[in-house]
Amino acid sequence: MDTLPLPFIVFFFITLLHTSSASDLACRSTCGSLQVHYPFGTGYGCGSPRFQPYVTCNSDQLLLTTHTGSYPVTSISYRDSTITIAPPYMSTCNSMQQSPNLGLDWASPFQLGPSIFLLLSCAPPTSSLTIKGSPFCDTSSSHLCASIYTCPSVVNFGLPLFPPTNTCCVYSPANFNSKDELDLHAMKCLGYAPIASFQDSPTDPSKWQYGVTLKYTNGAFDDYYMNNKCNTCEDGGGVCGYSPPSNSFVCVCNNGFNTSTDCYNNYNPIQDYEDLVGSSTSLPTWKIWVGPLAALVFCLVAW
Repeated sequence: MDTLPLPFIVFFFITLLHTSSASDLACRSTCGSLQVHYPFGTGYGCGSPRFQPYVTCNSDQLLLTTHTGSYPVTSISYRDSTITIAPPYMSTCNSMQQSPNLGLDWASPFQLGPSIFLLLSCAPPTSSLTIKGSPFCDTSSSHLCASIYTCPSVVNFGLPLFPPTNTCCVYSPANFNSKDELDLHAMKCLGYAPIASFQDSPTDPSKWQYGVTLKYTNGAFDDYYMNNKCNTCEDGGGVCGYSPPSNSFVCVCNNGFNTSTDCYNNYNPIQDYEDLVGSSTSLPTWKIWVGPLAALVFCLVAW
């Protein structure tokens, strides 16, 4: 039988090799302009396994995904253990629009942080709005409604310029409802403007930082690896990750090798051999495939 053309075989080999090598670079320390450190990761096998299903890097945009949608992460405070998200359908001074519910997942490591929601275009008067019989609007902060209602984009709700503030509600919940959602329909409002910071301009809504602040918790498992392994890994230029299915700790090094410790002396493929050889994700994928692929090429040529 005729053998396969040698150029085809070489192309096939290089393509598989390149694809496998690219996967070794999946864990990165940045996503767009954001520095990504433990417990966050840029993809599968990166960061903490508790965070990976919810936070990933997609086209240089760090995203938080919940049962209500995907939300861009605009900032991370590792000191305060908080992130700020910018829901695509939130309102700002420059752009106001109707919003779907915003929700978190109970199983996720995220909880609502110190955020202020300005609920917009609500059924008047907002002072009479209640949740389970209890008023939820903070009437002492109604000046915030007066400020945001100076923004011309209020007309997007069908409101006139400088509308009465009795259709706006200042809402500062400790938590969302029983579904872990901000349920605008139940609150009889059309949209919301979340304020993450007033930027030292409490009366100028055009300068406010809009977004929802969320707290996150690592948990005992993550604290153990942060204190004992991850700091050392990151100090050596590595990225903290995990090896499925056991989710054991892995330090991903920029030279293509993974290790169970750190990247300081990771130039030597023999280092930590006894720890690494037992896990298929501990060695670079391309080195694992070299033997089988070489055997395949030899068989195809001989055939």
